[in-house]
Amino acid sequence: MGLLDRLKSALRLDRVDIRERFELLREGIAGTMSKFYMARDRKTGQIVGLKILDPKKTTLLEERFKGLNKPSEGEIAILFDHPYIVKTFEYGLTTDGYQYLVMEYLGGPGLNTVLATRAPLLEGKQLRFIRQAAEALDVVHKAGFIHRDICPRNLILTEDCQTVKLTDFGLSVPATPPFMQPGNRTGTPNYMAPELVRRFPTDQRIDVFSFGVTAYEICTYELPWPRGSTGLAAMTHDQPPTDIRKYRPKINPRLAEAIHWCIQPDPRHRCPSMERFLQAIRRVEAVDQS
Repeated sequence: MGLLDRLKSALRLDRVDIRERFELLREGIAGTMSKFYMARDRKTGQIVGLKILDPKKTTLLEERFKGLNKPSEGEIAILFDHPYIVKTFEYGLTTDGYQYLVMEYLGGPGLNTVLATRAPLLEGKQLRFIRQAAEALDVVHKAGFIHRDICPRNLILTEDCQTVKLTDFGLSVPATPPFMQPGNRTGTPNYMAPELVRRFPTDQRIDVFSFGVTAYEICTYELPWPRGSTGLAAMTHDQPPTDIRKYRPKINPRLAEAIHWCIQPDPRHRCPSMERFLQAIRRVEAVDQS
């Protein structure tokens, strides 16, 4: 099936009565622009993730790109069929006029929860999760998009906690000049690149920076800069990041160097792509447990 056929089959042209179509089993953690449910599709019996977007917040975001024909979250998410990206099966409009997405339901926790609780399940799997997230983001970038919200909250574990998958394309845009102009400051503050915070022009390197902060946290449970408590005003990118070896003295030097390359505040000195990051850590075998 070609890409155009996939898009046509995934887009519901008729509006869907959510309560009639799905049995809502449990509400998940709500996003900033949506609600998420574990649901049973009454048509197939399949357990799925059901995401319903907040129309007011979605409209406010899309108005920033008025006249640019920005693709919707569903149009972007449906493009990816990759083992480390949450699969989207269908998207469309509800009978109430809300956008919705039907996605695979993973059953595992968000990586943010694992990090916040310092869950022991992370130990010994840090490098695996870093590689999986890097491969997912590399696919997104090569498809011509900027994710714009790479952070632990948007990396979800499978039920067996062996795989992490990238999700949430709600802030994603094409990596083309009209969408990379200064001024669109969206994302998760503690993971946002300095040029994004300062409303400078952006490109895919803002995702590389956010990924680097996330990888640093996966290895250490800490952030490279003091965690902001008052949003953007608390960010301190003008100061050097804390050396990752302070928290992991025996970390593989290649991995430490690659992560610090990603979090260079000046994008001219930053790792230029996820492909280059993956090349840099190709021979790294593990994250030392000390």
